[in-house]
Amino acid sequence: MTAESTVASAAGQQRAPEGALSVPAPGGLAPRRRPSAGRAARRPRRTSPAFLWLVDGGAVLPAVLVVPAPHRYPLVFTLLVLGVLALNRRAWLYDTSVVPGMLDELPAVCGRIAVGWAVVVALSPLRSLPVTVLVVAVAVHCGAACAGRAAVHGHRRRALRRRPSPALVVGPAATARRVAAALLRDPGCGVRPVGLVADAPEILGDTGGEPGLPVLTTAPAARRAIVQNGVETVLVVGPATRVEQAALLQGLAAYGCVLWELEADPASYGLGGRLERAGQLAGFSRRVLGPGGGRRHGSVGKRVLDVVLSGSLLVLASPVLLVCALALRVMDGPGVVFRQERIGKDGRPFTMLKFRTHRPASAHEAATRWSVADDQDMSRFCHFLRRTSLDELLQLWNVFRGDMSLVGPRPERPYFVAKFSQAHPGYPARHRMRSGITGLAQIHGLRGDTSIEDRCRYDNAYIDNWSLWQDVCILLRTAAQFVRPTGS
Repeated sequence: MTAESTVASAAGQQRAPEGALSVPAPGGLAPRRRPSAGRAARRPRRTSPAFLWLVDGGAVLPAVLVVPAPHRYPLVFTLLVLGVLALNRRAWLYDTSVVPGMLDELPAVCGRIAVGWAVVVALSPLRSLPVTVLVVAVAVHCGAACAGRAAVHGHRRRALRRRPSPALVVGPAATARRVAAALLRDPGCGVRPVGLVADAPEILGDTGGEPGLPVLTTAPAARRAIVQNGVETVLVVGPATRVEQAALLQGLAAYGCVLWELEADPASYGLGGRLERAGQLAGFSRRVLGPGGGRRHGSVGKRVLDVVLSGSLLVLASPVLLVCALALRVMDGPGVVFRQERIGKDGRPFTMLKFRTHRPASAHEAATRWSVADDQDMSRFCHFLRRTSLDELLQLWNVFRGDMSLVGPRPERPYFVAKFSQAHPGYPARHRMRSGITGLAQIHGLRGDTSIEDRCRYDNAYIDNWSLWQDVCILLRTAAQFVRPTGS
């Protein structure tokens, strides 16, 4: 059984002619019309943030209704709206180059609304209102803003799935080709590469490229691609690209494009740099090029979350654990708990616990067989445990002990760690953080017999952009998927 599914690239790189550019449009849509000679070059049309401004401004109206009529001062609430809009703008909450999820931006939106209310209440007659009224008003304001933003983002996300945003990938040919292939494999990311920009034409003939993606080797060709395809996003890959192609990138930025750096190579993991606004795109760590930035560290908070939740879940799930153990003992005999060596943080081995759903023929099979999810020898109950992931519940004890975390890269056996580390350069970087029961890769469907390259890319993106709130979001999404028959 193969451990990875890949998408092959066609051999032979296509170089774009200097005079014209033709890129196939998705879903049979006609490509954008090329501007006629003599017409002024037009910038790509940006998605307007007007709906987000409207939602954030209108979200205060339900909160006003909570306030007693004598205290509904129009000037006070106008200042509140303007203050919240200013705070949101400063936090890049009106950036339309990304489409965040509701849970992802909930802390930023609610936090700024709370700050706005705190300032207004402190400086206005609203301070005479009861605390309960103010708390309810703030909660209603937050709920309205989040619901409205979720609707706007949902509409944009569906539109991007139907017609992904065109983008150029700038960087070394081999790296740009690999990134473009990953983006094409993930149409749900909302970005469709329409060309590769590389400054080493002598290499292109040897490396090959993605079918239908021309290679642009000059700044004029890249600018023509922007105009003809409506490109508003430029993805920069390769750690040296910002220095070697600074003039080209400055020109693309001046043309109205947003420049994002994707951390496509393991050598760039954890180096930080002058970047800000971290995120992920199809599993690649993504940061807008700009001043400032910095990495956040919160291992203490993560460990506290692990201990509190795993301890609570062990207590709550103890009846389920007992029923599963008794059923396995009756149906399959002794040996209910399965112990297996896995590789955790910093490459240290630990013993992971699971309910035994399969009895390998030998120790060698247990260490080297990739998956047993479809094994016909398993009983129906064992298949049920694997489909519902109930066999993983014992790993809560590993989390409580500190061997694992609730959220993190899935741990693997030493045999496969060595194998995947040789085949995929980014795989060893996954061990910078404690392994987890679930993770960013798992909520994107990368479980069982799926691409190892994609999986380790999502894992590294999670580590690079870690936050405590991201852990909470992943846990909530995992809980929503818990009953789905995905298996592991």
